[in-house]
Amino acid sequence: QVQLVESGGGLVQAGGSLRLSCAASGLSFSSYAMAWFRQAPGKEREFVVTITRSGGGTAYAGSVKGRFTISRDNAKNTAYLQMNSLKSEDTAVYYCAAGRTYSAATHDYDYWGQGTQVTVSS
Repeated sequence: QVQLVESGGGLVQAGGSLRLSCAASGLSFSSYAMAWFRQAPGKEREFVVTITRSGGGTAYAGSVKGRFTISRDNAKNTAYLQMNSLKSEDTAVYYCAAGRTYSAATHDYDYWGQGTQVTVSS
């Protein structure tokens, strides 16, 4: 049974930082691209960032580029999202996802976590 478990969300002031983690089990972690998506109230789920299986390649949404950093530790079966200079518009539920394809499209991801809430107060 595949599980992706996010942690690290919370309430932070604008300009602050958070680090999200996504612990994976039940799959060959290094065989999957990993990604973070987010969904704000009343909005569709949107792509944030993705990372290749080896960690050698990344792609970011324009809205977070330069502020967020994705990484992964294949020995620990864990992906991370370091979020700096947070803005109120970053408020959302953040989901990690695992897929065979390095992609920004939700339909390319096979497994999803339950999400973790990030709230940025202005």
